[in-house]
Amino acid sequence: MGDVVMKKYDSGTNSATGLTGSGVRDWIVQRVSAVVLGIYSVVLLSYFMFAEVTFETWYCFMSCLPMKLFSLVAILALAGHSWVGIWTIFTDYVTASKLGPAASGLRLVLQALMIISVFAFLFWGVMIFWGLE
Repeated sequence: MGDVVMKKYDSGTNSATGLTGSGVRDWIVQRVSAVVLGIYSVVLLSYFMFAEVTFETWYCFMSCLPMKLFSLVAILALAGHSWVGIWTIFTDYVTASKLGPAASGLRLVLQALMIISVFAFLFWGVMIFWGLE
């Protein structure tokens, strides 16, 4: 049998702003975060369907420690999920083959805006649940 030569395809992108630096780990982060967000959505939907919702009951429900912790996990999952998802979109569609030589600079600007936005929303979400009352 002869040697098989694999030609490496260089898309012009790297994983400098990928969440974990590994495609497999990013895939796992995306899937685990989706499960967390799905469970969180079911919990909230169940609360609205089966509880009598008033401001007081909602405040007590969201203020209890287990729900605050679950909300924190959901916020972190949302940050990881959005980071990996948007990074994937940018590296797949904002490329030199699709947009020409300006793609790298545009992708850098878009990824910087994405990173700033994710951290801002992460900080904001943590302050909503864990800020001073």
